Amino acid sequence: MKCSFSFGFLLILVLPLILASAQDGKYERAAYHDNYEGAVQKDQDYEGQYQDQEKGPAKYDQNYEKERTPAQNDQHYDQEEQDYHVPSLEISTLLDNLPSDDLLSIGYYSKSCPKAESIINKHVTKWVEEDRTLAASLLRLHFHDCAVHGCDGSILLNHEGSERTAEASKSLRGFEVIDAIKAEMEKECPRTVSCADILTAASRDATVLLGGPYWDVPYGRKDGKVSIDKDAELVPMGRENITTLIEFYQSSGLNVLDLVVLSGAHTIGRATCGSLQYRLYNYAGTGRQDESLDYRYANFLKRKCRWASEYVDLDATTPRTFDNVYYKNLQDKMGLLHTDQSLYSDSRTSPIVDALADAPSDFFNHQFAVSMTKLGNILVPAVQDGGEIRTKCYSVNSNY
Repeated sequence: MKCSFSFGFLLILVLPLILASAQDGKYERAAYHDNYEGAVQKDQDYEGQYQDQEKGPAKYDQNYEKERTPAQNDQHYDQEEQDYHVPSLEISTLLDNLPSDDLLSIGYYSKSCPKAESIINKHVTKWVEEDRTLAASLLRLHFHDCAVHGCDGSILLNHEGSERTAEASKSLRGFEVIDAIKAEMEKECPRTVSCADILTAASRDATVLLGGPYWDVPYGRKDGKVSIDKDAELVPMGRENITTLIEFYQSSGLNVLDLVVLSGAHTIGRATCGSLQYRLYNYAGTGRQDESLDYRYANFLKRKCRWASEYVDLDATTPRTFDNVYYKNLQDKMGLLHTDQSLYSDSRTSPIVDALADAPSDFFNHQFAVSMTKLGNILVPAVQDGGEIRTKCYSVNSNY
């Protein structure tokens, strides 16, 4: 039986483990992007069967009607145990995560384009007010960009064989938001603000509009000139085990805390039913559903996901609120994607899930801002050295 601790005692027990990010030199990339989608679709098959229960799928059923919105602009919509070296207790800050070689800086555009941030914020606010689902989509788009060649805007390039045309990118959205921002930016300060910087700041502003934290974005990224579809296919898609995720992301400057914290972006957004149906029927050839799913939640998903093209909330309890309830859902065996629930079944990540679930939401918000800053600071020196400031985010300058 799980014991109940005060948050203060929890910090003493768990935070030295969690905050290994302040000193550990090994890193693992966060998997928050897996099948992430902000599109919302009306559920004609809603059944309110579990209204007398206080949590789990019952609460999902209760909240689903009042929190959903019509869909708009959809394009398509094991583990190894590891011993931890426990460092001294040291809370990382946003400034700790600036690149050591000074490639980026907070005031980078203060003189060359002082209105840059206001232009980005104006457009993101306008688009999200018209379609709230785009906020979650911008977060996912930013992750997919940084996951290949670092944060260089390569996901935005739209040509035959680019990352954007890959099968793994078919459900990405928000390109039109970045294009609109870039169009005004070129009028205000031509060839000055990179598309990579625009996308990074747009994901921050989208997070704030969802009720999440604000953080200062350092600027100075260059736009890459290379975008290859096969590279996008390397991005994990939701079925990987934790070891695979750790190995894939280890070289990108993010650690196990970032993995769990950035997965918390699944507190909002939706996924396609096609990405999880294999968990509901004949899982791993057993003839049964995935036993790591709460059976009531699995039954709800079977009703909801009769068609692979349907969408379902990533957070079964508070899908339109940016909070730490995502982690409580994992404790209740209600992680929608395999990679979500695996965070609670793997000994390397489950203590962090417990800490984030039991801590105040403000703690999660702070850590999310720190990890998002680190994500946005992933740079490949060769790409930066050979990069440019695109005038159109969907094409390299040599095409004009």
